[in-house]
Amino acid sequence: MATKADFTEEEWKALQKGVTGAGMLVSVSDRDFTDSFGEASALAKALAAQHQSGPTELVREIAGIRGTGFGITSSPAEVESETLAALDVATEALAAKAPDEAGNYRQLVLDIADAVAEAKGGGVSEAETGALEKIKTKLGTP
Repeated sequence: MATKADFTEEEWKALQKGVTGAGMLVSVSDRDFTDSFGEASALAKALAAQHQSGPTELVREIAGIRGTGFGITSSPAEVESETLAALDVATEALAAKAPDEAGNYRQLVLDIADAVAEAKGGGVSEAETGALEKIKTKLGTP
């Protein structure tokens, strides 16, 4: 079973930034200041839930992140490019070092992104759907 010790520091940061970045990408795709608090809360709650009861030790370790890896001044373009780059590094590292965890990681990323998208209620916006599609494409998920 893979753990943090199996990955380099750069790979580990990418694994975590891919997860938090997915949530941030959905959030910044449909910017509404009043929704930001609910989305941030949804991101934190979803990570905490996965940290407590994720399906594997690796998922629980990844979800134990503090912070998102993005600053308050990060532009939507920066969030998108850094998230997609992190997902590239993360999926390559998993394929090489823990291929049996790739599906769990994909599901973690998608669960976090979905939690943020659904945070404001009333349905997922077109912009959020677009962000989710970018994440799914990057993860190789239909």
